[in-house]
Order: sequence, then structure tokens, then C-alpha cells
Amino acid sequence: MKLDNMFKKTRLASGRKGYISISPSKPEVPEGLLRKCNKCGGAIITEEVKNNYYICPKCGGYFRVHAYRRVEMVADEGTFEEWDQGLATINPLEYKGYEEKLQTLREKTGLEEAVITGKACIDGTEVVLGVCDGRFLMASMGEVVGEKITRAVERATKEKLPVIIFACSGGARMQEGIVSLMQMAKTSAALKRHSDAGLLYISVLTDPTTGGVTASFAMLGDVILAEPKALIGFAGPRVIEQTIGQKLPKGFQRSEFLLEHGFLDGIVERPQLKETLSQILLLHEKADREAIEEAIEEAIEEAIRTSEDSEKTEVQSESAGSKEPGVHNRLAEAWDRVQLSRMNDRPVGSDYIRTLFTDFIEFHGDRCFADDKAIIGGVARFHSMPVTVIAQAKGTNTKENIERNFGMPSPDGYRKALRLMKQAEKFDRPVICLVDTPGAFCGLEAEERGQGEAIARNIYEMSGLKVPVLSIVIGEGGSGGALAMATADEVWMLENSIYSILSPEGFASILWKDSTRAREAASVMKLTASDLKHMGIVEKVFPEPSHYTVQNLKEVTYALENEIERFLIHYGRMSVEERLEHRYDRFRKM
Repeated sequence: MKLDNMFKKTRLASGRKGYISISPSKPEVPEGLLRKCNKCGGAIITEEVKNNYYICPKCGGYFRVHAYRRVEMVADEGTFEEWDQGLATINPLEYKGYEEKLQTLREKTGLEEAVITGKACIDGTEVVLGVCDGRFLMASMGEVVGEKITRAVERATKEKLPVIIFACSGGARMQEGIVSLMQMAKTSAALKRHSDAGLLYISVLTDPTTGGVTASFAMLGDVILAEPKALIGFAGPRVIEQTIGQKLPKGFQRSEFLLEHGFLDGIVERPQLKETLSQILLLHEKADREAIEEAIEEAIEEAIRTSEDSEKTEVQSESAGSKEPGVHNRLAEAWDRVQLSRMNDRPVGSDYIRTLFTDFIEFHGDRCFADDKAIIGGVARFHSMPVTVIAQAKGTNTKENIERNFGMPSPDGYRKALRLMKQAEKFDRPVICLVDTPGAFCGLEAEERGQGEAIARNIYEMSGLKVPVLSIVIGEGGSGGALAMATADEVWMLENSIYSILSPEGFASILWKDSTRAREAASVMKLTASDLKHMGIVEKVFPEPSHYTVQNLKEVTYALENEIERFLIHYGRMSVEERLEHRYDRFRKM
């Protein structure tokens, strides 16, 4: 028996060195069936990821999406018409190897450049789309990228269409130098003309959006949305860390960080993105104002036929308030109403928004520093008419009150409110403000960020807003903090709301050096709704149930609804000049 080759290693048919195994061979996975999540490292089925909007089913992490797949996700099937194909990138700096690199990327990605543009429909609404693709030089903005975006915006302006751009970029394209830098100005200037034409631009920020793209078209949207946890910033994290010599905190420059700091209107999960875009687009469609007014008038006539006349109710309330009780009773009445305006179970701004309006979409942030939760604002419908509604927001429990700073806005809140008002002016939407604040926040950080300037700016700009403005005091109307939301065509109050120069406690403390005389101060200050109606400070007063809560809120909102309808018709029919003159005269007489 020959044993020469007994212990010699043999090569398997597969070409692998080793030994003959008696165990079954390892099953082979078909190519492309599985892939690895770059967030959690887990093995995931490719088809499952595709069917789940390219989101990891294990950790919820977002995969980056190719441009044409992004279009498939948001556009109605078969409606995308691509524009400006074939634009050739030149090599302005004659950078060595640049042209070859571009050609390699074209072959690898199937793209001509880092952005595709065109026209499509989203739930039937025609829009212009621009979608960046990070596979092509990190979607950096060279001359062709800037040119395609600019051409798309120009065509949208000409055809009076909204624009939606999905940003994803490493910033300016280094290989094109100063030419790349100029694309920031070119795209921004085109968007300015689009905005001046009264047209909507929605910017959607995806991972990552940095550099010159962030510092130009990405942050100029009328509405700015972002996907969860997307990296968004001007300088990249590595550059910042190298510059300051420190490790950045967790979550820095992510979508959630930007929302907290006032730079985003909202973070939208990918499966809900198309629906959200559709809602925003519909709320910004140019409405047939006459048709809406006719519908509102019909609703008023129907309400009159089926209910008691709201004006009769108001007259009765005014008559009751016009009685001249003795001094002791007047003291009790004023102070009692102060207490009622502060009741913990009294309806707050968000309750009125839910009850009076439909299709409300909240927009966040002042685009400067923060998203102040003491102010809620956004776009909604009132009987089919798009309106901007802004509320000073108290909470319904201790936790919410702390979160909303007990309804005391900071400068960031007033700047957010003003941003939304100016947006309403651009799109010719009436503004409805719900006032409920003890006063603007008094604190070190509020003064550092310019509380006085923010309030003054609101009053200044509201006096000249070209759209109808209505303010309703639903609880406390404290000082300049309330006036910054109540420089309006008309101001209304609920029966047990108050509106004053400051709190009774503060009044007594300043004038009498004794805050315990707040009860007496309440009467002297003439802060009740009936007092202010008699003085001509407010136009309407609405009665309340004896114990006013969310459960009987509709008793009040029903009357409010009828009067808001009349307000919108009356002021909507005025010319801009007539509205501005009326508003000026209103305050000029005081």
C-alpha cells in the first residue's frame, strides 16, 4: 500500500484550498438578494428595503436614494417630463483628470450630471422638480448643476408653477473653483424672481446637504422640510472639529438639531412625504376667491336659518355688561374675570385650531435661532379658504406649560409669527391670530436676543400687511406681548378674557408698591372685554358658558365661526389700499 500522498493537501473543485468535508455544502445566496445596512450592520433583504422606501426594516435607518427613484416615490406614475438633458460640463480650470472622472461617473451611474430636473404631477398638481443624486461627485454644484436648477426655476416662473428641490450635496465642486461658487448666486437670484412672482418653493433636505448648496438654494424655501437624521450644515463636521479642536456633540447638524434651532418647518418620514407635499401644494393653489366667498355666504345664510342670530346674542351680552354695579361688585367682576382667563381647564390655542380649521399643517422656526413652542403657527383651511393661523400657546398640563413657557413667547416666537405673516402676505392668505399670553418672556436670554426689537418689528410689519388680519383674545392679553399679535384690522375678545398694559399684580406693584392690591388694580385698569368694547379698543365680544372648558368649546366657536366668515368676506372685498387705510385709522383714533 502506497502512503506517499496520504497527507498531501488537495484542491477542491471550487479552487479553494482545504480538506474534504463530510458536512453539507454552505448554501449560496443569490447575488443582490441581501445587503448590509450601513447604519446597524444587519443583513437585510434588498427587495424588502426597496418596498419600504429604502428604509432599513431593522433599525429604521435611511438609505440614500437615486434621483430617478426619488421621482418615482413622489410623482404620479408616468407624469415626469425631464428637462435640459445633454448639457455638457466643461473644465473651466483645466483641472487634470476631471473630464475623465466625469465620463467614468456617467458610465457608472447612468446620469449626465448630479441633478435631474423636469415637470411632474403630485396627486394631480403640476410642479417643477429638481432632484440631486449623491452618486455623482457627492452631488457637488458645478456649472451644469447650477445651470439646470436655474433653468428649471426660470421655466417654473414663466409657467407659474411651484418648485420642489430635493437637496443632497457635498457643496461646491472644487474642480470648478470660482465658477462653482458663482452658482450659489445664480440659483438664489432665480429663486428670488420666482418668489417675487408669488410662487411656492419647497426645499426638501436629505442626507447629506452641506456647503454651498446649504448656503444657497437649499435654505431658501418658503417651506423647508427634511428627512429624519439627515446631516445638514454649512461646514462639514470634520472641518468644524479640526477648526475648533473639539469633538462635536451627538446629533449636531442633524435634522432634529436644525428643527430645534428654528431652521426647518418640519421633519417628514419618507413614507408620508408625498402626502405632505400634496397637502402643502393644495393649500397654496391660487383659489377662486369669488367662488369661495359665495360658498361662505351660503354657509352664513344656512347658519342664520338654523340658529339664533349671533348679533342678538352679542347685543344681549353687551347689555348685561353695560349695567353699572356698585364699586364693590365692579371690583369683584374685574378680578373674577382675571381669574377665569387664567383657569387651567380653559381652552387653549391648539383647541381652537382643531375646532375652527381643517387641514392644518404646522410650520416651525424663525430661521434665525430657535423654534419657540410658545407660538404655534401654520397654514389651514377655513371653509375651503386657505388661511394662516397663529396662536400663542399655553399647555393643558404642567408638563406642557413648562414646554411652552406658560404661553410667554421669546423673540424667536415673535419672529416665527412674523415669518408666517409675511409668507401669508406673499400668497394672499388672510391671517388669524389667537392671543393668549401673560406677556412676552422676561429673561436674560430674551433680552440678549432682542425681545424689544422683535415685538416692535411685529407691530411695525403687521400695521402694513396687505392681507386681512384678525386677532382674537381667547384668554390673557398681556402687554406688548399681546399687541405684537394684535395689530389687526379688528380685535375680538371672549367674555372672560382680559387685555391690559400688564398684569394687575404688576400694575399694583409699580404704582402702589403693593402687589397684594391686584384685585383693586384689576378694576382700575379697565381690562375686561366689556370695558374695552365700550372704549372702542375691540370690535366684538363673545359670550362664554359659565364654566368654559374644551367640552363646551363649540358653544363659543360656533359664534366665532359665523363672524369669521363675515370678516373674511368684508375685508377680502376691500382693496389693499382700503385695508391699510382702515387699519391705520383704527389705531390713529386711539
